[in-house]
Amino acid sequence: MKLKIITVIGLLFPALNFAQEAAEKGIDQRIEEMFKPISDFWTGLVFTKIHLAGYGIPIVLILLILGAAYFTLYFRIPQFKLFKTAIKVVAGKYDDIDHHGSDTLAGDPTPNDDEDIPETIAVEGHHGEVSHFQALSAALSATVGLGNIAGVAVAIAIGGPGATFWMILAGLLGMASKFTECTLGVKYRDIGEDGTVYGGPMYYLKKGFAELGQGAFGKFLAVFFAIMVVGGSFGGGNMFQANQSAAQFKKLFDITNPNAGSYFGIVLAIIVGIVIIGGIKRIGKVAEKIVPFMAVLYVGAAIIILVLNLGLLPEAFKQIVTQAFTPAAGLGGFMGVLIQGFRRGTFSNEAGVGSAAIAHSAVRTKYPASEGIVALLEPFIDTVVICTMTALVLIITNLKYGLFNYGDGSLDGKGVELTATAFDAVIPHFSIILTIAVILFAFSTMLSWSYYGLQGWKFVFGRSKTADLVYKLLFLFFVFVGSSVKLGSVLNFSDAMIFAMVFPNVIGLVFLAPKVREELKKYLKAIREKKLKH
Repeated sequence: MKLKIITVIGLLFPALNFAQEAAEKGIDQRIEEMFKPISDFWTGLVFTKIHLAGYGIPIVLILLILGAAYFTLYFRIPQFKLFKTAIKVVAGKYDDIDHHGSDTLAGDPTPNDDEDIPETIAVEGHHGEVSHFQALSAALSATVGLGNIAGVAVAIAIGGPGATFWMILAGLLGMASKFTECTLGVKYRDIGEDGTVYGGPMYYLKKGFAELGQGAFGKFLAVFFAIMVVGGSFGGGNMFQANQSAAQFKKLFDITNPNAGSYFGIVLAIIVGIVIIGGIKRIGKVAEKIVPFMAVLYVGAAIIILVLNLGLLPEAFKQIVTQAFTPAAGLGGFMGVLIQGFRRGTFSNEAGVGSAAIAHSAVRTKYPASEGIVALLEPFIDTVVICTMTALVLIITNLKYGLFNYGDGSLDGKGVELTATAFDAVIPHFSIILTIAVILFAFSTMLSWSYYGLQGWKFVFGRSKTADLVYKLLFLFFVFVGSSVKLGSVLNFSDAMIFAMVFPNVIGLVFLAPKVREELKKYLKAIREKKLKH
């Protein structure tokens, strides 16, 4: 195991000896020069395109859209049918059904206490590690991040207002994907001897396909996913967050020192390190406090701007709808806008990526479907609500003040700066508050993604303390790297690592969807029986 870890470190950091050149060029510039070729290569590989009707469409995007559409139809539009139930589960209305334990999973004939319970795998009497609300908060802290602030700004700047329409559609469709993957995450989770939960696509791909008689294929998909989730934790779950929080910090205080990003990264890495050492329980407790606060802070400001500009809302919505189908050619045409919207929407809510299933696996419940139902709220909150708020603020302020030109490729590297400028235009000096929100968003996202990546790392390298420590040190190193390089390289690498997780995950979800339907029937039956008793 140690040899494996040493090999990975050797592959990841063949060029760490850059001290002399860093002194000559500046640390930030040297790191950027080293990182960009890696980013460009991986991005080109993951976003391989096929050409349809004259447009180059990334295969991964087609897989995401078709998968989400399939789950929507297969589960009979769960986005709307189960929405009200999801609210009640989070509110605790059905806690007495769950009994907050998984010692006897619903619908399973387990007559004797000493018999094994397949779904808990290791330890009977397991009670999970976090509540429904904490699991939702932990997962939201990973999805509600700078993708909502910087990512949306990039989509609007490059794709125009019409990209908003496709972002919203990506969010709505993604609710079905998130429901599917998080139900499976709980059903096939593994429990360590100390009660620690290990879950996510790695486990449902391996165990679910074994049940289907395709164990070797399932194990291959599981290992591939595990490697990609480690990369995703270093990229979108870390570097992108550190990069944009550092950029906003430097902009607010007008810092021009070429090494400022590196210094910021060191401080941020220390703060993140203090929390991630505590594992999912500490992450869950921190997330349940940070997420509601920062959501109220950011969404509240957006609502104020929209209320102050109610007269422009009709025109904003008109542009969103009309330019979704008839955008200017300079914005890439219809397909270009669609790709921008879906790409940024998916990057933000991670539906179909499988990452959130890792956090939801740690929930206290004996009904896997109960957590899948809770999880479908994530894309709605993240994309349909928060991303749309950001988009409307950008479109309205641009209508009123002409802050930027749609389709301007040079804006690709100025995501959070665009949003800050838009908010400042209506609420003077709001960039100060936005900086706090940006850093909190980044911080909470990094906390949850550190947990996601660690789960993938342990799946590959084992659950030893050495493996745990090595991963966390690498994660903190990438906080430093992300703060030092340019957004373009970070954004491309982040997209590529996270979207690479889609391939094994969506394939697995399609094959295992019947298992999810079985779990949903069990849970809905338990709810009906509860209602009859009352």
